[in-house]
Amino acid sequence: MTKLHLHLALCLSPLFLLLSPSLQAQSSFQISLKEINGDYMTINDLKGTQLTVVDFWATWCKPCVKSIPKLVELSHQYEGNEVAFVGINVDSPRNTSKVRPFAKSRQIDYPVLLDSDQELFSELLVSVLPTLFILDSEGKVLYTHEGYSTGDEKVFKAKIQEFLHSNE
Repeated sequence: MTKLHLHLALCLSPLFLLLSPSLQAQSSFQISLKEINGDYMTINDLKGTQLTVVDFWATWCKPCVKSIPKLVELSHQYEGNEVAFVGINVDSPRNTSKVRPFAKSRQIDYPVLLDSDQELFSELLVSVLPTLFILDSEGKVLYTHEGYSTGDEKVFKAKIQEFLHSNE
C-alpha cells in the first residue's frame, strides 16, 4: 500500500463509519415480509414518493395500541402518494393469526407487514415498541421515535411537515 492509499484510507474511514448505519437501514428495507393479506412485500415496495412512515408494533404492546388510532388518523391526512404509512407487526409466529383481526378492529387501512421472526426488527436494532421511523424517498432514516405518549402524534405530524417542506 502506498502512502497515498494509506492516507486516503485513514481520511475516508470515519466517513464510512458515519454512513454505514444509513446504508444498513436502506438495505434492510429491502427485506421481504409477508403482508397480512398474504402477499410478500418490502418497505421499498410500499414507500411514498417523498416520505414513508414505518411503525413497529405488537398486539400485546399497550403504547402501540394507543398510538395506532392516531397513526391511522394521521395517515388519512396524507392520503396521496407523497407520504406512505407502513405498519410492521412483530408478534411471535404463535400470535400472527391475531394480527389481521386486530388490524381490522383498529381500522388500520395502510399495509401491515409481519416480522414474526423479527428479522427487520433486529436489523434496524429496534429495542422499544412502538418505534417509528420516517424515511425519505431514498430510504434514508430522517427521524426515529421510540415509545408513545399522548400527544406524540403532534410531533410526528410536525416532523412530516418539516421534511415535506425541506424537499420543496
